Amino acid sequence: MRSFKRLLTGGILVTALSMSAQQLTLPDAIRIAQENSYDAQLARFSFLASYWTYRSFKAELLPSVNMNGGLANFDHSLVAVRNYENGQVAYVNNNSMTNHLTLSLDQQIAATGGTVSLQSYLYRLDQFSYDEKTYNSQPLRVSYTQPLRSFNSLKWEKKTAPIEYQIAQKDYLTAMQDVTLRVTGLFFSVLSAQSDYKQSLATQQDREALFNMAQKRLELGTTTKSEVLQLELSLLNARVAVNKEKLELDDRMYQFFSYLRVTDYAEAELIPPYVVPEVLLNADEVLLKAIANSSHTLEQRQQMLEVEKALAQAKSSKGLQLTLSGEVGFSQTGSTFNDAYRRLRDNEIVGLTLSLPIFDWGVSRGRVKMAEARMDVTRTKLEQAHSDYVQDLRKKVLQFNTQPMQCKDALRAQEIAEERYGIMRRRFETGAVSVTDLNTAQQEMESAKSQYISQLQTFWTDYYTLQKSTLHDWIHGTDIEVNFKEMINGK
Repeated sequence: MRSFKRLLTGGILVTALSMSAQQLTLPDAIRIAQENSYDAQLARFSFLASYWTYRSFKAELLPSVNMNGGLANFDHSLVAVRNYENGQVAYVNNNSMTNHLTLSLDQQIAATGGTVSLQSYLYRLDQFSYDEKTYNSQPLRVSYTQPLRSFNSLKWEKKTAPIEYQIAQKDYLTAMQDVTLRVTGLFFSVLSAQSDYKQSLATQQDREALFNMAQKRLELGTTTKSEVLQLELSLLNARVAVNKEKLELDDRMYQFFSYLRVTDYAEAELIPPYVVPEVLLNADEVLLKAIANSSHTLEQRQQMLEVEKALAQAKSSKGLQLTLSGEVGFSQTGSTFNDAYRRLRDNEIVGLTLSLPIFDWGVSRGRVKMAEARMDVTRTKLEQAHSDYVQDLRKKVLQFNTQPMQCKDALRAQEIAEERYGIMRRRFETGAVSVTDLNTAQQEMESAKSQYISQLQTFWTDYYTLQKSTLHDWIHGTDIEVNFKEMINGK
């Protein structure tokens, strides 16, 4: 009977194993760890950080409303003034204050790299020495700035940002599978210690019964003092083993439940996943799922985009640089606020700026060549990495397909070893075999049990490794998915 209770402490979800929960399966442990472990929490926070980075980028593609200006800029000082007739410079007293405010709607154009802006501007000059006010207004002004032959960073971000966000989603799913693999290792570590402890208890009880029987047989003269002493020594060793295995079990239980962030586990007992599903995987199907679901293809595409971006940037910085800018609107000047908005005048400005390096000793050309070389190196590395990736997946599939039979053989070996030990124990009771033969049979039985648990661990580790590589549940035939919208909304 399993039951779990959830406690909300300080806004953090804490899953606690209740006192009535005495049995814990591997799927139970995986579910708790994916909800509650620190690794799972870190994976969530990492994904949310990537989400807000992507969200910020998308916001950059939308129009932005901005306001800027200067208020109450007071200036009381001497200002140099040149007489335009004779060129004589004189210093006059300046006692003025300026205020200006600009409201703009700005939009970046990702396709061209230009920026279009819709603005409204108002300027006021107060000259206290002459008791005059001057207003300068531009109620409507549309401006556009377009770099020509320059690097368009926004265009490249529009290519890379969605891929980075998709990789973040895949990375979160992969991190959950890393949690699964970690839990599986800890689960079987406890399971092995739990099996060893139970076996040591059974051995101790067995040796106590045999030792008492041997003492009675010694009194009857049907056994030797040497065999009685050997049984007593075996009993003492069994008692030492019980204490040792109990300490080992407690330590592994602590490590396991600490990872789950579960504190109440005194009565918990782990149940081995004895049922091994009949799963035979096809290497080609696994490869197709891995390419479709994992971040492998996306990461390779991202790396190629990065080197292509670097090459485009190196090429754009070479040679003639041009920037086209222009604006059109209305403006007016007046001594009152109303006058500044009457009889508006046309206002048009168009200009082209350029920059051309005459001779740079081949620096620009060298940067382009280096970027091209890096792209060739990256492409070659990615081709090799993809080949290794395919080969590694095929190897994992071949290895996994042997595991079900390995588990069956290990189970049968355990059954044979247990049956043989039972036979040897009955023969020992009749005096047909020695203590040494009995101990040998016992060691073979313990080794077979340990080997069976080890094979189970190998099966589930290999299975979850393939599940991580493909993000596909091969037992149930479904892709591993998460509702990222609910996660973002904190559900």
